[in-house]
Amino acid sequence: MSTMALYLIGDVQGCDDELGRLLAAIDFSPSRDRLVLLGDLVNRGPDSLGVLRRVMRMDGAARCVLGNHDMHLLAIAHGVRPPHRKDTVSAVLHAPDRAALLGWLRAQPLALLDNVQGHDLLMVHAGVLPSWTAHQTLDLAQEVARMMESDAFEPFLHQMYSDTPDRWSEQLRGVARWRVIINVLTRLRFCTEDDRMEFKTKDGAAAAPSGFRPWFDVPGRRSAQATVAFGHWSTLGWLERSDVISLDTGCVWGGQLSAARIDADAGCGRLRTTLLQVPCAQAQRPGH
Repeated sequence: MSTMALYLIGDVQGCDDELGRLLAAIDFSPSRDRLVLLGDLVNRGPDSLGVLRRVMRMDGAARCVLGNHDMHLLAIAHGVRPPHRKDTVSAVLHAPDRAALLGWLRAQPLALLDNVQGHDLLMVHAGVLPSWTAHQTLDLAQEVARMMESDAFEPFLHQMYSDTPDRWSEQLRGVARWRVIINVLTRLRFCTEDDRMEFKTKDGAAAAPSGFRPWFDVPGRRSAQATVAFGHWSTLGWLERSDVISLDTGCVWGGQLSAARIDADAGCGRLRTTLLQVPCAQAQRPGH
């Protein structure tokens, strides 16, 4: 008899066919297993509506952390931004169950923290600043979640899009504080040791701008005691270390959709991951 398992899945981005095949490949059972999707459920792929409906049907067995494309969909839905030319979320916006879908998405967190037999597993879409511990990251994500549940959310969306402030400070308040937290958790790739962020570079880890490093390689990072699982960085791809698991393998760009089964490894005092992948249904999607 199979035992309950925890699976993490990288950026789906509207690739519902691949998500269905990956769930079949891992023999996922909503009554037995748990699933966390690491953000960017929607956009650029062919069936964002199918992805949202599939995950919602799992009725609590699946959770997600919000990514930048998920926040973008919420901004479009609230009339804050027009759709981009390459966006593929119109089916969600015109669906008869639009309100339920967007309400469910808005209620998802920016970070999750689990304990797997004594080892902390922090799950975010993009990254964590060097000065943040795993538990602080969760607390900051919950600050934003409370704002998103309140009447302050729609006015905030009009001020969400900015790269500034580009450095974290505990003294930040209100819109500036929420914006930095969201930028870190949904957009971060490169930063400095003193929490300054850079958002323009989207290439792999070796392309770090002068003075910057991949966030997970900054010396003394305070979240390094946990394992941080994230997506967002398709040019980085699959990466497994004791302190990080990277799971965006670029399915929407013709790559793979990846899942990692998470187990404790008592022999080495760390988490053990088992990688499972399915290929993109099309070698290259039109328009990408």
